[in-house]
Amino acid sequence: MIQKVLIAEDHESANISVQKTLEALQIFQPDYVYHCDDAALKIKKALHAGDPYDLLITDLYFEKDHRTQTLPGGHELIGAVKAEQPALKILVFSAESRPAIIQKLFDSPGIDAFVRKSRGDAQELLNAIHALYNNQRYYPRNLPEPMERRNAHDFTPFDITILTLMIQGKKVQDIPDYLKEKGIKPSGKSSVEKRLNTIKEVYQFTTNEQLIAYCVKKGIIE
Repeated sequence: MIQKVLIAEDHESANISVQKTLEALQIFQPDYVYHCDDAALKIKKALHAGDPYDLLITDLYFEKDHRTQTLPGGHELIGAVKAEQPALKILVFSAESRPAIIQKLFDSPGIDAFVRKSRGDAQELLNAIHALYNNQRYYPRNLPEPMERRNAHDFTPFDITILTLMIQGKKVQDIPDYLKEKGIKPSGKSSVEKRLNTIKEVYQFTTNEQLIAYCVKKGIIE
């Protein structure tokens, strides 16, 4: 059940929009703050008072002002409140659109819903909160592919490391030495080439350049 909600949003128009959406769900008078430090403090006080929040709705990016903040943005706020209240449901409402960034939020620290600020976002917010009512995660619907299965190939951390090094300008033949230096296994040249060839075969690419371009476009690597 979601009854007690906190909104962390520094743009007043977006804040009001979220409040209107909550009213449509019979959630009246949510608390709201314009700074992440204030949000973290409210959540901590409510938890210690035995009246914890059920849901935090937060943006990711907050404009700097005259106040010095320990938590400058939503990423830091989410990490802090998850450490304080792990069961708190978190919905991110942000203009962020990069799949890699969004997926990381679901993976760690583990948000429950993401809605992108865009045309039709009021309905998306309604859909997201309905999903949270049913203890379901809500992935953004306006991405080109569903987040849970956005790629035909299941990219491993090893794959991401190789591809990231390539986008940084390292030649394939130099990658094994870097992996050995960092203690990353496997580190052999054959292992690196095998992974690249496997991925290219899945997507029917003939060059590493095509693979890199695809992964950047899809947000698999940054």
